[in-house]
Amino acid sequence: INAEYGDRSSHHLLRALPRESPYIVPKTPRRRRRKSRKHPMEQPRRPIVVVKIGTSSILRESTGRLAVSTLATIFETLCDLRRRGFDVVLVSSGAVGVGCQLLNMEKRPTELAKLQALAAVGQVHLMRHYEDLASSLGQPIAQVLLTQDNLSNSSLYRNAEGTFEALLEMGVIPVVNENDSVSCMGIVKFGDNDSLSALVGLLTKADWVFLMTDVDALYNKNPNDTEGEPAVPLRVVSDFEELKKRANVGDAGSAWGTGGMATKVKAARLANAAGIKTAVISASQPEAIAMILEGSTEVGTQFIPCHKPVSDYKRWLMAMPIQGSIVLDAGAVRAVKKKNSLFASGMVAGGIQGKFQRWDVVMFCDEAGEAFARGMVNYSAPELGKLCGAHSSEFEQILGYNGQDEVAARDNIVLIVPGAKQEE
Repeated sequence: INAEYGDRSSHHLLRALPRESPYIVPKTPRRRRRKSRKHPMEQPRRPIVVVKIGTSSILRESTGRLAVSTLATIFETLCDLRRRGFDVVLVSSGAVGVGCQLLNMEKRPTELAKLQALAAVGQVHLMRHYEDLASSLGQPIAQVLLTQDNLSNSSLYRNAEGTFEALLEMGVIPVVNENDSVSCMGIVKFGDNDSLSALVGLLTKADWVFLMTDVDALYNKNPNDTEGEPAVPLRVVSDFEELKKRANVGDAGSAWGTGGMATKVKAARLANAAGIKTAVISASQPEAIAMILEGSTEVGTQFIPCHKPVSDYKRWLMAMPIQGSIVLDAGAVRAVKKKNSLFASGMVAGGIQGKFQRWDVVMFCDEAGEAFARGMVNYSAPELGKLCGAHSSEFEQILGYNGQDEVAARDNIVLIVPGAKQEE
């Protein structure tokens, strides 16, 4: 068509086409819309629960050996949840730790190649144990290994989303881990498997994410610290700013893992921003999952979101890998929090971090360094370094071309601040 009719507008193109052209769709009589009704046989959506087991729960700290009895109890709990009408996804750490145990290593190495090799060794052994436990309970499971590349564009994200949907419809429990052995960007590129569990919650549109660890809750201080007042468990958290005042969250993980309580709070914040409820519980008390689902606030620590789930597009933005950060002044912070676009005049000079390119997702921070949103940017890091504080009318003079007025459009920004109400 273009070859025959040149660069005419589509309006003139359609007028130029003959009536019998296959490119013209004949008009059909307009029909009155009817209210859609659910099919009487259509099943209601089953609530989805994501459960994450940390390395400290899989391996005994003293020996580095698999905690088989703990894993058996957890699998019994997961199968019981399925019988109660929940779909379940298991996110498992521990491949590197199990690899260390199998090869009789006394401590976790730091070299990337060795870590990836150990992940390959440990993942096979770990899945064999999981398969034995699940098959003894008559529950099929599936291995799903993810990398950041699976979430880096919408097509791959949709593909992963469809895989989870199909597995859950088949009654299978997906067992998820990061594909450490082939991750070209290095080991644990999701940051940790706490963050991975939050991202799996985004992918599956989960109702709950449970983070299992070696302590029974988040405390206002280290529960092993015997000096001063005894540690007090925090049962319900709905304000992350208030949490900073009430609790000293450390970032230390176990000898065999990479996580800690700080990574769990970070994961809870990400999940809550998408409207997903999150809880930290002890792996030695998996029955706490059922108790919390029944409404109990006497076990674990629950992080309760203050708004409804976000749209599918903004879920994808939240799952995208972060490639850098931009520091904004107070006025720009207020504007972005009010669902406005980000403009270059609100960027702080010297506040561009990272080597991101156009259409990458970056974190937006205030001048205190606190991240409050993430967004897809219209310019690369070097370009934004030149545009800091500039008006859009100056872009052509600074860059040599006239680009978009916004650094990030409002539709491409998602807030992660406590209690922020996302747009649907």
